[in-house]
Amino acid sequence: MTQLTYKDSGVDIDAGNESVRLIKNFVRATYREEVLGDIGGFGGLFALKNYDEPILVSGTDGVGTKLKIAFMLNKHDTIGQDAVAMCVNDILVCGAEPLFFLDYLAVGKLEPAQVAEIVKGVAAACKESGCALIGGETAEMSGFYPAGEYDIAGFAVGVVEKKNLVTPARVKAGDILIGLPSSGLHSNGFSLVRKIVFERMKFTGDEKFSDDKTLGEELLTPTKLYPATVLPLIKKFGEKIHGLVHVTGGGFYDNIPRALPDGLGATIDADSWRVPKIFKLLQEWGNVPRREMFRTFNCGIGMILIVDAEIAGDLAGYKIGKVVEGGGVEIFGGNF
Repeated sequence: MTQLTYKDSGVDIDAGNESVRLIKNFVRATYREEVLGDIGGFGGLFALKNYDEPILVSGTDGVGTKLKIAFMLNKHDTIGQDAVAMCVNDILVCGAEPLFFLDYLAVGKLEPAQVAEIVKGVAAACKESGCALIGGETAEMSGFYPAGEYDIAGFAVGVVEKKNLVTPARVKAGDILIGLPSSGLHSNGFSLVRKIVFERMKFTGDEKFSDDKTLGEELLTPTKLYPATVLPLIKKFGEKIHGLVHVTGGGFYDNIPRALPDGLGATIDADSWRVPKIFKLLQEWGNVPRREMFRTFNCGIGMILIVDAEIAGDLAGYKIGKVVEGGGVEIFGGNF
């Protein structure tokens, strides 16, 4: 009888070890002084320092069906940033500084070069966000995912002093909403994007989108990282920043109310910023209702600061609306 090995079943331990070798330098480049140990342990170690009443804030997320486009185009160097951004941007909403990140990568067939491209993107995003990549897991799941395909998710842990925690309790009527631009679609709504672009329009992704981008490259533009922009503003303006909104799945209508106390709503002037071309094309190609656009996509605004009116003029960004008595979100204007 023929002897069988783990490799015969589709799991290559040597390829896993080679993947770790290829990513070591990327990972180490993210380390903060609080990191203990090195890559390869059973757990990531992080020594929390210099806080009086630290509140740990955690968030977890994945990239979603945007991955399907990465598979189609065989482009894997930006997906890692999406995984990091969706987590660190979420915990940022509480005022938390990201401390560390761990990723989980599940593949059909382990290809070390592909893994290295993905993790290189994860590490670069961690470094830009100021957090350490202190661990992760790569699982080779033969027969579960097709060769060349994978899923990636992760989680981030951050910290904020208890007195600086950003909660809806600070928000009041008359506060101003300052919108920070997105880099594009980010990582939401891609089931609808794919249905419009690849099923209805029959595009391949190779079509010219701009002077320097194909349509596929535009769709894969990674989610913007906001910690380096927002944390200094929190430090500078303190309690004058009353709330934060990460505009993700659910868009404006579902995410803004999460940052508001009961009895308050918001009005948005959609003429106050330039809606990027990709959103207008998707609306046109898919004949997507206006409300659906603002509920599914960020439409060019990836993060919203809810601030005291007296500092609104001191902040870079679009003055997109204000907090009002009542409830819900009303959006006026816009050229959809």
